Amino acid sequence: MSSRHTGRCLCGNVAFDTGADPLWITICYCRFCQRATGSDRMIEPIFELETFSFTAGKPAIFTLPSEGSGKDVSIHFCPNCGTKLALTFERWPDRLGIYIGTLDDPASILATPDNSKHIFVSEARPGTILPPGVKTFARHATETDGTPIEPTVHAAPTLVKA
Repeated sequence: MSSRHTGRCLCGNVAFDTGADPLWITICYCRFCQRATGSDRMIEPIFELETFSFTAGKPAIFTLPSEGSGKDVSIHFCPNCGTKLALTFERWPDRLGIYIGTLDDPASILATPDNSKHIFVSEARPGTILPPGVKTFARHATETDGTPIEPTVHAAPTLVKA
């Protein structure tokens, strides 16, 4: 992987540079992420906030409380075209997540069993296949106080049922 990644919105008004590789990649199946992406999951590389910068334009911000933690999540989006670019979190004030599809080269960041976790699999759509060898969590990967939760790791592909 490169040590930095660039991306932008659809119209190019707002652009960013991550400044570093991601700390990890979260694949989230919660209803918030489903609504935010219009898909069945969000693939969200997580970065240190201090390495990240918006290099063109200034995003608008919409904030709402997370149904999972009750803490605020802020969505950074282009005020011109509406593309959602990044998320910041009251719960983790030194972190920022990006919508992977906004990268100039989305394939530059690969989710592997070593660098990723699948969260909120309890809200995954029936028929979703969870890959083997990855850390999965029914909801969050940590308690509200930050205590880690033990993951489930499946030995074979696992089908989410209704």
